[in-house]
Amino acid sequence: MGITSKEFKEAGERMDALRTSTPFATEAHYDRKSKSVIIKLSNGLGIFFSPEDAQGLEGATDVQLSDVELTPSGLGLHFEKLDADLWIPALLEGSFGSRKWMAARLGAEGGKARSLAKRTAARANGALGGRPRKTATR
Repeated sequence: MGITSKEFKEAGERMDALRTSTPFATEAHYDRKSKSVIIKLSNGLGIFFSPEDAQGLEGATDVQLSDVELTPSGLGLHFEKLDADLWIPALLEGSFGSRKWMAARLGAEGGKARSLAKRTAARANGALGGRPRKTATR
């Protein structure tokens, strides 16, 4: 079942409304020197970020990152060699991946923390015998 002409028209109207209320990309490229994706926006501002901070781009080579395209609306970036897409409105809100991916990144950073409170809690837990063993449930 395909999309109707009415649905197509409504989708176009929603896109037009989004483009008037949200800055869209006018240019995008990967800068090998700074190791950053750089995006110029329609409002004259720009954003840049490390590929390591974006889902689907982490671990990519310079060659893979250099092939970046703007979507026709200017609201998305597509990295052909990685089959990865980024949504400009999400980037502007600070979301560089899915909720699950972002939560995993945040959790990994939190796990690296070395604070006095964390050390104290770990010592207290160890004095009590450590983490309880998991028991099989049926």
